[in-house]
Amino acid sequence: MCGFPGLCAPSQGCAGSQGCAPLPGMLCGAAARISCHPAAPIPSSRPSSSSPSPSLPSLLPAARRPSAAAARSGIRGGSGSAARQDRMLFPLPLRAACSLLAWFCLYKWFCHRYRHRNLEWSCRLVTLTHGILATCLSAYIGFIDGPWPLSHPGSPNTTLQVHGLCLSLGYFIFDLCWCVYFQTEGALMLAHHLVSIVGIATSLALGESGADVNAVIFGSEITNPLLQARWFLKELGRYHTFTGDLVDFLFVVLFTGVRIGVGAWLMYCELASPRPRWFIKLGGVVMYVVSWVFMLSICRFARRKSIRKYQAWRSRRSRELGWKTNGHLKGH
Repeated sequence: MCGFPGLCAPSQGCAGSQGCAPLPGMLCGAAARISCHPAAPIPSSRPSSSSPSPSLPSLLPAARRPSAAAARSGIRGGSGSAARQDRMLFPLPLRAACSLLAWFCLYKWFCHRYRHRNLEWSCRLVTLTHGILATCLSAYIGFIDGPWPLSHPGSPNTTLQVHGLCLSLGYFIFDLCWCVYFQTEGALMLAHHLVSIVGIATSLALGESGADVNAVIFGSEITNPLLQARWFLKELGRYHTFTGDLVDFLFVVLFTGVRIGVGAWLMYCELASPRPRWFIKLGGVVMYVVSWVFMLSICRFARRKSIRKYQAWRSRRSRELGWKTNGHLKGH
């Protein structure tokens, strides 16, 4: 019989005819460090309370047993603890400062490269670059790396989320300073940038809600490349073409579907979850209200452009019908 009464069944035979049968998932013999000897003393069928049978976790090697701290870290999110350790090695203000310096250096390079253009051309190129990078990075974080923001709002930040938030924080600080200095934007855009900066900085300082803020960045920046393309087409004199119409159409569809439609779903999940802080929820509501103010302006723009397109089509149609088959105008 085996010397471990809690692990072997006395009525079955062991592999190798040792007279004991291990529990499922355990090996009897040298592989599991448990030997079954025929000469071992037979324990009583009822183990006494003074000598309790060893439990399964106590027989496992110490290296394979997770510690209590590791278990708590796994429950709260190991990626969040990794982000906190990384934050200690490289402070967040320094990361934001490096991001701001990188965007400023890119802006100066664009100014040097396109010195024959105005300064807004270079700033728009920086905005276009950030829009593409932020959209791709936030999409990878939300859809692939995780966690999913609709089911895990208020979760601890991951290392990749911290990198993405610092990248966008430096850009929004740069763009806000540029807009204030050159006075190119209105109060609504400045409020949008201020709320974005406060929301990103708060998430970084708390070490949580990175998934929520990252989702907001994705929804805000996915339409930005189209908006900048529209501006560049106007500067190049190619806006009133099929390309300009296509860019406007895609912009309206994406803005309505993502920032208004998906944004409403994200805001509902944010408000319904008890995990995010109340000021994080308030920031999400403010960003959604700002999106609706933009949406009203877009609706007015789409209405005006549709009316102009319809009137141009009617005028062209009337001219085509005004010609006879021989090419002369009809008499009126």
